[in-house]
Amino acid sequence: MGETILNYEDLLEMLDDDLREPKQFWEDFYKDRTKNIPFFKVKGPDENLVEYLSKGLSPKRVLELGAGPGRNSIYMAKQGMNVSALDLSNRAIEWAKERADEEGVNLDFHCVSLFDFKFEPNSYDFIYDCGMFHHLAPHRRLTYIEIIKRALKKGGYFGIVCFNTDGALDTSDRDVYKDKSLKGGIGYSEERLKEIFNKDFEILNFRKMKKPAQSEELFGEEFLWTSLMQIKS
Repeated sequence: MGETILNYEDLLEMLDDDLREPKQFWEDFYKDRTKNIPFFKVKGPDENLVEYLSKGLSPKRVLELGAGPGRNSIYMAKQGMNVSALDLSNRAIEWAKERADEEGVNLDFHCVSLFDFKFEPNSYDFIYDCGMFHHLAPHRRLTYIEIIKRALKKGGYFGIVCFNTDGALDTSDRDVYKDKSLKGGIGYSEERLKEIFNKDFEILNFRKMKKPAQSEELFGEEFLWTSLMQIKS
């Protein structure tokens, strides 16, 4: 874009330029699979996701945002769901494809930004985000929510896992732009996170993630919030 803001997208892109370039950040992040990253060491799904399904959530068509190495997408596909797995990083998608092949499941992979992703409106029963939202710049937040609302079917569900204030700094939106940094991700208080979503979603479940006993079967860390929501009519 040029130096003149002519539309809303120009404004968003100009604000993007003041922060880290997300594509390269995530390609570098996934370059070394042996790093001491909690979800690198676990192949299984999020403990809260397993709980949602055990208590009756049974979507047919699912979109996972920031799918990473594919832990959750693979798990949902193994439960018989039609899953589209979205991630910005080629390296993450390659890793997820390798794991999916090992598990013998088919996934619909998309290496693209959520903001460039083409989808049929009102087509997903469930959208799940583990770890994308807290890396999202504040000026992209409203568009993120509008995309989720547009992509979900009537009565559809949205699940999120993101940093609480034990996991990252409770950085204000103003300070993100003042310091030109997300500081590794935004830590949300319960009040702040609910304020962002409760206009458009009914919050059905909200709690800290549980850390399972030493096991590769499930993922969970107490520095993360988990929430299951349903889109309001």
